[in-house]
Amino acid sequence: MRATLPLMAGVIPFGIIFGAMSVAGGIPAGIAGAMSAFVFAGSAQLIAAGLLSSGAGIVVVITTTFFVNLRHNLYAATLAPHVGNLPQRWLLALAFWLTDETYLVVIRRYAQHDRSPYKHWFHLGSALTMYGSWQVSTWLGIWAGGSIPNPAGWGLDFALPATFIGMLVPLIRGRSMLVCVTVAGALSLALNTLPNQFGMVIAVCAGALAGSLTQRLDITAPNRQRETAAS
Repeated sequence: MRATLPLMAGVIPFGIIFGAMSVAGGIPAGIAGAMSAFVFAGSAQLIAAGLLSSGAGIVVVITTTFFVNLRHNLYAATLAPHVGNLPQRWLLALAFWLTDETYLVVIRRYAQHDRSPYKHWFHLGSALTMYGSWQVSTWLGIWAGGSIPNPAGWGLDFALPATFIGMLVPLIRGRSMLVCVTVAGALSLALNTLPNQFGMVIAVCAGALAGSLTQRLDITAPNRQRETAAS
């Protein structure tokens, strides 16, 4: 919990924005609260709320949020070696509560070379801290949404990108990660005007592809050099 608290500076304003924007966009308070309780996916929730408020079709909403949340597959792949031996009830709970912030905190703990058999409790502590703060901030936004005109205009939503940038920079290690971040960031800015957040979907896919190709080239190049030298 202590390790997660510093990230609340970005999470709480974002939750308030989601709650306020949902109510201002005509989404009933109970539905907005239920989305935070049962979906618990900050960026996807905000995108879904914006699409629903603008009258987008359900297929567009589902497709967009699906691509936005594909990053969780990558999180799960790196966490699997550390939690694969846990009972299914633990895996279900930790999977539901997995967020970007919790991943950042717990992957560092799992990577520490000690023999503690209870690192999943550290994981749970971070997850519950995130979940609780998201519920509270959502309902604060719902409560304030009726009295705040144009909640998006307050600019509080900048807190989340700022938090993610701070989370991401220390993790950029190696050429493939740098290429991935550069391509995704450049395309997300260049395609920002596309409707229904499809620019971000394209940026995510292109960044992941560019990083994967760069990583493959980095692996195959030394092998080719050795083969050439041997011949």
